[in-house]
Amino acid sequence: MKVDWSGTMINEHVETYLKSLAPVRCEQVEMIEAYAKEHQVPIMDLVGMESLLQLLKLHQPKRILEIGTAIGYSAIRMAQALPDVEILTIERDRARYEEAIKNIKALNLMDRIEVKYGDALDLAQILESAPLFDVLFIDAAKGQYQRFFDLYGRFVKTGGVIYSDNVLFRGLVADENIDNKRLRKIAEKINGYNQWLINHEGYDTRILPVGDGLAVSIKHLEGR
Repeated sequence: MKVDWSGTMINEHVETYLKSLAPVRCEQVEMIEAYAKEHQVPIMDLVGMESLLQLLKLHQPKRILEIGTAIGYSAIRMAQALPDVEILTIERDRARYEEAIKNIKALNLMDRIEVKYGDALDLAQILESAPLFDVLFIDAAKGQYQRFFDLYGRFVKTGGVIYSDNVLFRGLVADENIDNKRLRKIAEKINGYNQWLINHEGYDTRILPVGDGLAVSIKHLEGR
């Protein structure tokens, strides 16, 4: 199976069509998209991003926690789409963290987007006394998704939503004949995460085939 790392799993013509219908982004955001493509920074693809933003507009969250800032693209897009939202986002790569700060400052969003530098697996304690979040967005190291979910899901309100990106892994989670050992291992981990999510009694989860796969988990458990 050939894996296309540059786009979504949908038909190329359909993807091009959907991208042509996407709302126009400001020049700075388009520059971030171009930078990500040139420097191979993994940001959410446009079709997936627009789908997430539409879901968020329906929910109208006031506080969002993001695991995996990268260069700030998703946080910026969410802040622009939701004028009243406050976002806390975590990034462990120093160069990407600094690029994110630069991009967020350029768009005058530092008052609503707070970026923490460090490994999310080590920073959960900083939220122990913080108000609960309406949304958790996980878009980081795929092999750690379940640990991120367990660590940070307790900081999401009952009735809140956890979004997990890249859960279809370019369709490889559904392929039983992956030759590449590394890709097969990642696909197996993601499939395990998906199975765990779907069967988690504390959440109602559905996986949407948009972008690279977006899991939407509605929380029924009590916060913390």
